[in-house]
Amino acid sequence: MKKDIQFPLVEGVKIAIARKINAINQPEWQVFLINRNRQTLTNVFVTSKGYGVKDEIQKDEVHQKTSTLRHFFAEVPSGSHHLIEPIDPHLFHLTNEFWVSYYIGSQLYDKKFIFVPDSITEANLIPIQALGLEGVLHE
Repeated sequence: MKKDIQFPLVEGVKIAIARKINAINQPEWQVFLINRNRQTLTNVFVTSKGYGVKDEIQKDEVHQKTSTLRHFFAEVPSGSHHLIEPIDPHLFHLTNEFWVSYYIGSQLYDKKFIFVPDSITEANLIPIQALGLEGVLHE
């Protein structure tokens, strides 16, 4: 049972939503998993979804949610990063949730990374050295 599984504190694993300028000088946004541990992450499973209110200005709130996407990576080596998925900026007004589960050795780790609505903005961009890009980093 899940209640019997010990989930130690997740350290050294981060999610970044970063902006990259493409060949036609347009911004492309991508979600990355960053491994800053000394060990390789194995059997990495990431689910992503967005949810929230479509337009808060309207009298009647219209709730919006995205499809749940699932990604599996056999391993993410120590000190590296892995592209999870591209993300459309039209979803930044939603809560964007990334649930990451992985193993280090035989120990299972699990954490939800939640980007609150409108947290992915120009004002919140920082340089993300591991990627060589600007973005919003969640630890």
